[in-house]
Amino acid sequence: MPSPTRQRLTEAAVRRFYRDGFRNVGLDQVLADVGISKTAFYKHFECKEDLMLAALEMQNRWLQETFRELVRERGGETAVGQLRALLDVVDRIVSCDDYQGCIFVNVAMEFPLPHEPAHIAAARHKQSIEEFVEVLATQAGAAQTREMAKELCLVMEGAYVTRQVTGNRQSIDVARRVAELIIAAHLSEAALQQTVN
Repeated sequence: MPSPTRQRLTEAAVRRFYRDGFRNVGLDQVLADVGISKTAFYKHFECKEDLMLAALEMQNRWLQETFRELVRERGGETAVGQLRALLDVVDRIVSCDDYQGCIFVNVAMEFPLPHEPAHIAAARHKQSIEEFVEVLATQAGAAQTREMAKELCLVMEGAYVTRQVTGNRQSIDVARRVAELIIAAHLSEAALQQTVN
C-alpha cells in the first residue's frame, strides 16, 4: 500500500493532469493542491514523470475494475449480454459532466512517440481492455475472437474521441449500431438469442 502522502499526491495528479493536460501541469501546481513541499515530494517520487506514471497506473487500475464491473452489472450473466453492454458502459462514461476524453488517449496524444513511458502506459491500458473483450468473445463462442475484440474496441475508441471532439450526444447511438453489427457478424444465431439479464 502506498503511503497516505503518496496516495494524495497521485490522486491530485490524476485530477490535475486530466483537467489541464500532462505537459501543461507543473509540479508546483500538484504540490500546492496537496499542500506539501518539493522536499517532501522527493521522498515519494523521483520526478514529475514518475508521478505521471503513478497517476496513469492508478487510473488504469480504477478504470479496469470499474469498467469490468459495469459491464457485468449492465450485461448480466451471459457473455453475449456483456458484449452488448460494452457501449452502454462507454455511454455512461462519456455522459459524465466532467468527461474530457479518455485520459489514456489524451496522454498518448501529448506523448506521441511509442517509446515514451506515458505512451507505453496508455497502450498497455488499451491492450488490457482489448484482452477483456476478447475473453468475452471467447465465452460467447465467437470463431475469430481477436478480430471481434479489435473491431469492438475500435468502435469504443471512436465513441470516446468523437464525443470529446464534437460533443455530439447522438454519436453513441451510431457506435451502438456498429457494435451490434460486429456482434451479429461474429456470433451464431443461437448465441445471439442468449438472454440479456
